[in-house]
Amino acid sequence: MGLSLPLVYIIAPLFLSAQVVPDANVAATTGMPETQRLRECLELVETDPEAAHEMAATWTYMEGNRRIARECRAASMIALGHYEDGALEFEALANAPDGGSLDDRVGYLARAGGAWLEVGYPEEAIVAFSNALRLNQYADDILAYRGLAHLQLEEYEQAETDLDEAIRRQPGDFYAWLYRAQVRFWQLRMDEAMQDIAQARTLDPANTQALLWRGHIREAQRLLAEGRSLDEMPF
Repeated sequence: MGLSLPLVYIIAPLFLSAQVVPDANVAATTGMPETQRLRECLELVETDPEAAHEMAATWTYMEGNRRIARECRAASMIALGHYEDGALEFEALANAPDGGSLDDRVGYLARAGGAWLEVGYPEEAIVAFSNALRLNQYADDILAYRGLAHLQLEEYEQAETDLDEAIRRQPGDFYAWLYRAQVRFWQLRMDEAMQDIAQARTLDPANTQALLWRGHIREAQRLLAEGRSLDEMPF
């Protein structure tokens, strides 16, 4: 399957949305300084992940294997490209006795799923996203990413089910429209795919991936109209 959408661009929003500070109970027991340290460490992940990883390691060495130190370590591992290690760390956090609130655990599983997608393991991503949805069936953002994982596996029916529901819940979700367009493209439902791309472009007119897929769909429509194969597509 020629899925040409770079995962680094589509997974980033999921990572960012899941980066949260500890819940109120943690803040109450550990004090604001520790909460602020986690916030600073997660911010450092964005600019200098190696320094963030060293910070988390020092934190763990000096004060024990605290949950929020492990969270920062996992985030820094993903930022450094160690996706599998980061995903496993986040999954372990989600299942740990000290894994925090329900929202914390959902966030850890969401980031694990994103890391599995990034490294090319959609089966593991589906498990992580499904576990997150079991904890919170209203975690709407996760549906679109699970749909993407099914798309990577060419499980089009399951992908469309997730994406239909994601769009029903959040009709302003650009990525849900973009992914569903790709599902329909690979099922040769080009008119429907173009409708989804048009909707995606109303939400983000300048997005280059939507423009790219509009071009793919137009080229596929031309080839099919001429009785030619999509194997001639330039990807």
